[in-house]
Amino acid sequence: MKGLLLNLLLAIAWAAVSGSVSAHNLVLGFALGALALFVVREPYGSRVYLGRLFAILSLALLFLKELAMSAAKVAITVLSPDMKLKPGIFAFPLTVDRDFEITLLANLITLTPGTLSVDVSDDRRTLYVHALDCGDPDAARRDIANGFERKILEAFR
Repeated sequence: MKGLLLNLLLAIAWAAVSGSVSAHNLVLGFALGALALFVVREPYGSRVYLGRLFAILSLALLFLKELAMSAAKVAITVLSPDMKLKPGIFAFPLTVDRDFEITLLANLITLTPGTLSVDVSDDRRTLYVHALDCGDPDAARRDIANGFERKILEAFR
């Protein structure tokens, strides 16, 4: 009951901020409020809430950093006269186990230039990743585990 009331208040706040009190805008505000409450899952003002907020911001900043670095690396590779690439697919053992976390990790990997999530094993313990340069798959596994996967665990556990 408390969550529903909070969600309704968020929908009304959305309508007030956006300047439109139409039915469509209230439904959108309700959906955005539900999404926000799902992500937060903790009472307002608690340290856990602030810690989760900082962890999500840290994940977003890590993604932007990786995006910029990977885009530059791919651009340099493509523009170099001798592209010495070793493309390949490697198996990444997953620590994350919930569908949302696996999907988020796979999407972050795919959105980063030079890598592509190919498949998830049936037991959801392995993610197969294609890399433009797979010369050192162990280093790529370490980068994913110490980067995106660690930040996802910090943000959503």
